[in-house]
Amino acid sequence: MTQHTIPSEFNATMRKFGAPQTIIRSYQYWSVLLRPAQATLGALVLAAHEPATAFAQLSPASFAELHGVTRDIEAALTQAFHYDKINYLMLMMVDPDVHFHVLPRYAQLKTFAGLEFTDAGWPAAPNLGHVNATDAAINQQIIEHLQSCWP
Repeated sequence: MTQHTIPSEFNATMRKFGAPQTIIRSYQYWSVLLRPAQATLGALVLAAHEPATAFAQLSPASFAELHGVTRDIEAALTQAFHYDKINYLMLMMVDPDVHFHVLPRYAQLKTFAGLEFTDAGWPAAPNLGHVNATDAAINQQIIEHLQSCWP
């Protein structure tokens, strides 16, 4: 999978989740961003670049690229944090641009950069209302760690 340059324009959803500062990897049709509110350690947002507010509006090329992007996400999160399960949530209730919340799930407490991270929803649905306390510096460390694990 070829890495492409970061898009010059960001949709509102990408900006809400901190683009360009939170972008971990950008592809031709998708960007992977760190979710600033870390519901679980390594929580991400996978955002489409195309101007679409419904999944079916994406181009065939975007769908084709999605396969490799998800493979890379799962490889990086496995190497970085050794998650137990992974959830992809496409909610689009508040933020209308096509995007997924990607949540690595953990049966046990995880530690990163001296902080403890819990998965408050385990083993049921993820609890997006629960946020593990991080700051910009910790989030940047998570971004850099994930980038170092990217295939």
